[in-house]
Amino acid sequence: MVDSMLQQYKNILAPVDGSKATETVLDRAIEVAKRNDTHLDILNVLEVNQFSDTYGGAVSGDVIYKLSEDVQDRLEKLKKRAEDAGVKDVSVHIRFGNPKPVIAKEFPTDHHNELIMIGSTGLNALERFMVGSVATYVTRNAICDVLVVKPDMADEQK
Repeated sequence: MVDSMLQQYKNILAPVDGSKATETVLDRAIEVAKRNDTHLDILNVLEVNQFSDTYGGAVSGDVIYKLSEDVQDRLEKLKKRAEDAGVKDVSVHIRFGNPKPVIAKEFPTDHHNELIMIGSTGLNALERFMVGSVATYVTRNAICDVLVVKPDMADEQK
């Protein structure tokens, strides 16, 4: 019993989406990665169908390319932030698809992640009812341990 509580994670996944809530997730993931001297994967999943629905049709390759560039720039800043905080081994990734299975199964399988650190919020109550929370799906279906990070109360009041 004690051994499982002293688990040393070697590969941590921190999915981010650009929201304020994921800032807290990343900060906590940086702390855990530093403390365990471990690898940190920072992942952003782009759901192209979401943009098609929002803009009423197919999204052009140029739009997707520009969006990918913007996300890559943001991820590089997050990587630098982790490195500046003392994490020695950080990788950033962009995946396309439905965030739920990508975060819970596909990415951790490909990258041998042993822990997923994910935020508890990101959707309002109606969105959670309609599409379900990514965090809820991940906690129920992940192939590895999941640590759900509650939002920083100071951030929520801003």
